[in-house]
This record gives sequence, C-alpha cells and structure tokens, in this order.
Amino acid sequence: MTSPATAEQPPVIQTGLPALSNSYAQLPERFFAQTDPKPVSEPRLIRFNRPLAEELGLDADQLTSPDGVAMLAGNRFPEGLQAIALAYAGHQFGNFVPQLGDGRALLLGEVVDVNGVRRDIQLKGSGPTRFSRNGDGRAALGPVLREYVVSEAMGALGIPTTRSLAAVLTGDPVYREVRLPGAVLTRVAASHIRIGTFQYFAARHDTEALKILADYAIQRHFPQLAGEARPYRALLEAVVAAQADLVARWMLVGFIHGVMNTDNMSISGETIDYGPCAFMDAYDPSAVFSSIDRAGRYAYANQPRVATWNLARFAETLLPLMSTDENEAVSEAEEVLRSFQASYEAVLQRGFRRKLGLLTEAEGDLQLAADFLDVLARGEADFTLGFRRLGDDLDAADGQGTARQLFKDPGSFDAWSARWRQRIASEAADTATRRAAMQSVNPKFIPRNHRIEAMIQAALGGDFTPFEEILTVVSRPFDEQPGMERYAEPPRPDERVLQTFCGT
Repeated sequence: MTSPATAEQPPVIQTGLPALSNSYAQLPERFFAQTDPKPVSEPRLIRFNRPLAEELGLDADQLTSPDGVAMLAGNRFPEGLQAIALAYAGHQFGNFVPQLGDGRALLLGEVVDVNGVRRDIQLKGSGPTRFSRNGDGRAALGPVLREYVVSEAMGALGIPTTRSLAAVLTGDPVYREVRLPGAVLTRVAASHIRIGTFQYFAARHDTEALKILADYAIQRHFPQLAGEARPYRALLEAVVAAQADLVARWMLVGFIHGVMNTDNMSISGETIDYGPCAFMDAYDPSAVFSSIDRAGRYAYANQPRVATWNLARFAETLLPLMSTDENEAVSEAEEVLRSFQASYEAVLQRGFRRKLGLLTEAEGDLQLAADFLDVLARGEADFTLGFRRLGDDLDAADGQGTARQLFKDPGSFDAWSARWRQRIASEAADTATRRAAMQSVNPKFIPRNHRIEAMIQAALGGDFTPFEEILTVVSRPFDEQPGMERYAEPPRPDERVLQTFCGT
C-alpha cells in the first residue's frame, strides 16, 4: 500500500509507471498553467476500464497496482511528467467569461493508441489550479460515477465521446450543500481543445496564439487539411461538419447535454463535460433537466440551434486568420456556417429512416418520422422504447404489439402504425433482416435518470453493485440481456427525475 499523503506534499516520483508524452505542453506557456495535483489521503480504486486501457496501449495490471492507483489519484507520477491545466474562456448561457480554464482538472499527458490516434489522459477532481476561481478543485463521488456511466454508454451507442479510464475514491470529503465523498475521474479525450480555447486568445487579441492553436488543431485532428490553400476556412468547415454530425446523433437517442456552453464544445467533435446531462424518458421536444437552465436555453429541441450559435463564436475567432479583409472573412465564415443545417439534417434524416426500419428512400419518409415523433409526444410515450418496440413488433398483428402499450391514446399510434406498415411492406426485405437492422440502431438500454440517481445514492452508502450493473447494461445497449429488463423500463411517476445537477 502507498502511504497516505497530505495536501502539502507534492506527488511522489515513481519508477515503473507509464510514460506519457505531452505535445500540448510544448505550446507557449500562456496556453496552460503547469500544476501539480494535490495528493489525497487514501486512494481506492472503484473501477478501471481494462478494454479502454488495452485500446490505449496501457498496462492495466500496472495501473491497477497500488502505485498505479496512486497515479490515478494524483499521488504518484512517472519521472518527467508535466501536468498542466489548460486555459480557455467561454460563453456560459450566452454570457462571455474571458477566463475560465481547468479549475479542477489536469492534463497528465498523451498516449498514441493502437489505431495511431493521439489521446489525452486527464484527471478530473485533482485539486485546485490557477483557474479554480476560489473552488476546491475537487469532484464528488456522484458526478464522477455519472460521467463514467454516461460517457461509456455514449461510446457504446456509437456517439463520439470522451471516455472514462478509471474512477478512484480519495478518502477525503468534499463540501457542496452537504459533506460528500471525494473522487477522481481519469478522462480520455481526442483532445481538450474547446471553442472556448480559441475564444481565450481572441479576447486578448492574440493573433499569434490563435494561429499557433489553429495549426496545432489541424495537425492533431485534421491533418488532411495541412495542404489546403485556405487551411483556416477548412478548419472551420471540418469543425462545423463534426458538430453537425454529433448533435444529430444526440437527437437520435434523446440525449440532452444540459450545458452547451462554448467551453463545453470540443473541436474534435466529441461529447465532453457531462455535468447535468440526461436522456429523455417520455418524448418531449422542450425537455430540460439541468437545474441551472431555468430558461430552457439548452432544451432538447434547441440543441441544433445552440450548436450553430456556438460555431458562430468559433468562426469569429478565426476571422483574422481567414483573410486580412474582414468583410471577405465574414462572408466566408457565414457561408461555412450555413452548411451546418444541411449536414445536420442529412445525418438526422438518415438516422430516423434507419430507426424506422426503412431500408430505401421514398417520398413521405420524413413526414412519417415527424408524425411518429408527434404521436410519441401526444401519447407521452417513452422515446427509447417507442422505437425499440417497433422492431420487436414486426411480426405482431395490427393493434396487438407491445409498442402501443406505451401510449396514453393507443388509437393515435394505431393510425400511424398502419401507414408505417404499409411503407415497410413496399420493400423487399424479410422480417428478420429488418428487425436486426432496427435493433442495431434502437437501443433497449440507456442510462435512465432514475437509475443513475439510485446508483449514486447506493454508492454514497458504500454499495457499488448498482453502479456495476448499470455500467454492464449500458455497455451493451442493443442486446436483449435477459434478466436486466428493469434497466430498460421507464420510471414510475414516483421515480421520475425532474432535475439534474452539475455537481461542481
């Protein structure tokens, strides 16, 4: 066992731990603050993601040893490691904050994974940094478990996302409204470059830093753009396309990010910063769960519009790089931003066709999908199971399937179902093929809010069994998983979670 550390001690330099590179730390010093994590008293491993470690080329046995767990808590470091807190700004609920930065997270470094992709390794909850703004820099157990489960669920759903490598209890309390156990999450990301990172330097009129950052982003995420005649326009195009794809994928699974500030949008196109996120139960386009989103700015249906607004803020930072003629730069940026809607709709429309089991394109398909969403809303039916049971019911006679049981007014569903069955009958595909196709895109299991909250409450009492169960279930969202049906069911009225919280 490692000996307990005090807050005054720096991390111990330890041989035998994985060596990490850090290309971001080679950028100018104004991009980050070099910071040591603050050691914790009694690190204890909650969960380690062995498949992800293998994907990253890391030694799981090494990282789950006492010294490895101490590294994941911030108590021990390999020789030469340079941990940094990244600088960034951001619009928070539409209001610009010129300096935010990593206030409770440290980038330990990077690895090149088995596919040749450079990935960040970051500790969240590792103690205060220069950017903490009087916060304690720590994370409570509940938000760490929430992010672990939801990020892994998103990955299993095929949605670009940061990942969770490990969760560690610190042995130290954190104080929010009440005293809570502290924890540290090890997050893996394509990078932690945000729209807010560009805004940080744009706010300071630091065009030199903007160019360095843009060139680094191109080299790291979009190397195919390096030879473009207009690389910074091409960068904007790539980020717009990535975000259009990402947000459309959110909409297809009923995911609500909850806090789409510009500092929470990664230019890599990954979902990042889960905070008060939620999945819808009953379909409601105006659904909001975040306790701090009182005006519904980031409601489910608003997410595409907000993404476009955020991307406009990103475009503003690139204007000095795109052209010395401001009018020309603005015109170019506006042209690129207009491409978001078409890209988004293409992904969304293709996705809804697949969710309805439509293997070909036909006139009226988009209206059929829109009408199903309307029927779901009016019937207060579960979004996830509404689509899943369409595939389950392919062999059922009209009016006999399980999907109609989800609706307060089954008659409205029956009328729509007759149109849908007529449409799928026009295609030459056997039922088994269509069902397999539908079940590969319509999950049975999502991390439902009431299950997440129950999991957190159990963990606060020392029982991590619900955490392990829900993590197992959402890691295979499209499989039937007999015996786990309770994790697929919508909440009873008394189980509904109406608000989610950041936990910062």
